[in-house]
Amino acid sequence: MTLLSHSSPIVFIGASTGGTEAIKEVLTRLPANVPPVLIVQHMPAMFTASFAKRLDGLCAIHVKEAEQGERVLPGTAYIAPGHSHLSIARVGTAYHCEVEQSPPVNRHRPSVDVLFDSAARLVGRGAIGVLLTGMGKDGAQGLLHMQRAGAWTIAQDQDSSVVYGMPREAALLGAVNEVASLSDVAGRIMARLTAHAVKS
Repeated sequence: MTLLSHSSPIVFIGASTGGTEAIKEVLTRLPANVPPVLIVQHMPAMFTASFAKRLDGLCAIHVKEAEQGERVLPGTAYIAPGHSHLSIARVGTAYHCEVEQSPPVNRHRPSVDVLFDSAARLVGRGAIGVLLTGMGKDGAQGLLHMQRAGAWTIAQDQDSSVVYGMPREAALLGAVNEVASLSDVAGRIMARLTAHAVKS
C-alpha cells in the first residue's frame, strides 16, 4: 500500500451531461500508477455503483464508488455516490473520502463545487482540477478556488463537449489554465503530473 504525503498530487474531475463517456475516455487513458482521482458526475444514485464497476473493468486503474472515511490511495479513482457530496478530508497525515448527504449545492448532490472547494482548501498546489462537459455552472467557482490555491486547472474544449456549459462558465471566470480536447485531457493530466514530479 502506497501512502500519500501532503505534497503528493491528486486529480479532481467534475462532469455532468455527456460526462459518463467523457470520464471513460479520460480514465481509460491513465496508467495504473496514476495518483488518486476523485470524481463527481451528476448521476442518479442507482447508477453510480454500476458506472464505477463498468469503468473498473475497462481501466488500468481501480475504479470504485467512494465510501465514507476510506483512505485515498494511488492507482484508484473514487466516484461520488449519486446521493451524496464527495470531498477530500485529511486525517492525520492521510487523505480520506468524505461522503455526506448535506443539502444540494448549485441544485446538485453530488456537487462538483463541493469536491473542488475541498481540493482548494486541503490539497492546494498539489491538485489538478479537470472540468468536463456539462450543463450549468457547477464546478466553475470551485475550479477558480483551486486555481487561486495554486492548483493546475484544465477544461474540456467546446468542440469535444456534449454541452459546453460548465467548462465555459469556468473559462469566463478565468479559472482555466489550459483548454484541451477530450482526447487530449488524459495526456495533459500526465504532462502536469510529470512536471509536478520534477519540481518535487
